[in-house]
Amino acid sequence: MRLKELLNGICDTEIKDFEVSKLCWDNRKEIPENSLFICIEGKTFDAHSVAHLMLEKGAGAVVTNRRLGLDREIVVSDTREALSLLCANWFDNPQKKLKLIGITGTNGKTTTATTVKRLLTAHGFKTGLIGTCDVEIGDEIYEGERSNPTTPEPYELFEIFRAMADKGCEYAVMEVSSQGLEQKRVFGCEYEVGVFTNLTQDHLDVHGTMENYYQAKKMLFDISKIKLSNLDDEWGNRLFSETQDAVSFSSQKNADYFADEITLSANGCEYYVNHNDEKYKTFFKMPGEFNVSNSLVSLATCDKLGLSIKKSAELLKDLEGVCGRAEVVSKDVDFTVIRDYAHSPDAVEKILKAIRAVSKGRVICLFGCGGNRDAKKRPLMAIAAAQNSDFCIITSDNPRNEDPEMIISDILVGMENQTTPYVKITDRKEAIRYALENAKTDDVIAIVGKGHEDYQILKDGVKIHFDEKEIVEEILLEMKNN
Repeated sequence: MRLKELLNGICDTEIKDFEVSKLCWDNRKEIPENSLFICIEGKTFDAHSVAHLMLEKGAGAVVTNRRLGLDREIVVSDTREALSLLCANWFDNPQKKLKLIGITGTNGKTTTATTVKRLLTAHGFKTGLIGTCDVEIGDEIYEGERSNPTTPEPYELFEIFRAMADKGCEYAVMEVSSQGLEQKRVFGCEYEVGVFTNLTQDHLDVHGTMENYYQAKKMLFDISKIKLSNLDDEWGNRLFSETQDAVSFSSQKNADYFADEITLSANGCEYYVNHNDEKYKTFFKMPGEFNVSNSLVSLATCDKLGLSIKKSAELLKDLEGVCGRAEVVSKDVDFTVIRDYAHSPDAVEKILKAIRAVSKGRVICLFGCGGNRDAKKRPLMAIAAAQNSDFCIITSDNPRNEDPEMIISDILVGMENQTTPYVKITDRKEAIRYALENAKTDDVIAIVGKGHEDYQILKDGVKIHFDEKEIVEEILLEMKNN
């Protein structure tokens, strides 16, 4: 693509036009001849400091956010914004050929995004999904690489949009993380519907304060035509009050969309969805009141897209649950094993309360905390687990570059004033084995934190295969044969 074509809608330049071979923004990677290098300023490194070296290595020009006195520099106000717009232009702006739906919030993004995608598919629309679990283009799993597990980096994001548009998708549903918003990864996108699920303590290692975290999440509404906010959440209430044209939803009170006559069971949740003095009975095959909220806003999203809410309520009944979200993974035993992605205090509390509401026996919670992530939430995770279960098994999660024993020490601070008994077993597989071998009839074992993940992240980013569903099945088979 020619440089001036690539800069269309971004800025003008006096640099002589040339055919751009590649977009680059990582100085550690190869810089091909006649590439365009975008200088990104990060928390620990500012690529402006090596802009001159990028030109020496072969870049045809560099994009900067300030004048550096270089012969071939293109100055813009914000290089992160420019990177997203350049990537969009590189792929011929595929986002304009799709109707985008964005879901943000601490918890519920994956379930809500997946449910919206499945509802749109059931209505007959080919739909793409970008989520924590995977990327789907219609019924196909996208095989391209992603450097970020939730909201992809700009080049990857627009590459995915291009693939979706080329394969005939009309809608693209995606999880939009606070970091994705703050780092301008979705700059240049306009969403037909933006959904705010909730906000609870998480990612404070990145944002510093809950206020900063909230302001990052709030950015989704700035780029959404229709805005759906959760009145059951204090931050959602605030966002609704601060957004002039927001639409509300609730599983606890009157709202533009609300649920009532709720019946919760181990198999899911039954309720009536109410909107504009009409109500329709529905059922969602995932337990817990929080899944009433997740499915309710999915119905509201489809309604706002012009699809019959009555039909959506019927279609919802046939949708399966979401991988790694309140997922039952045990078979042929007299107790239940559930895996869930809950990795914040609020999420742990909610999944355990949902289990408690339908459990006949003990609720056993097996959990750990991720390394190189918000350490402040570790004792709070312990408190949430202890106060909502009968027994805790404290173990490792994704330790990354931290010592697993030190992470567990932080967790144990939260157990100091709790009466719930617990054991510490650092090896996660052995912790799962202990839970299964000591389970009693009607117990429910909640393995929380990793959900759909089929790996464990160790030191220096090393990933090992670790699929908790496989591990549970393997240990149960060993127990059966012994």
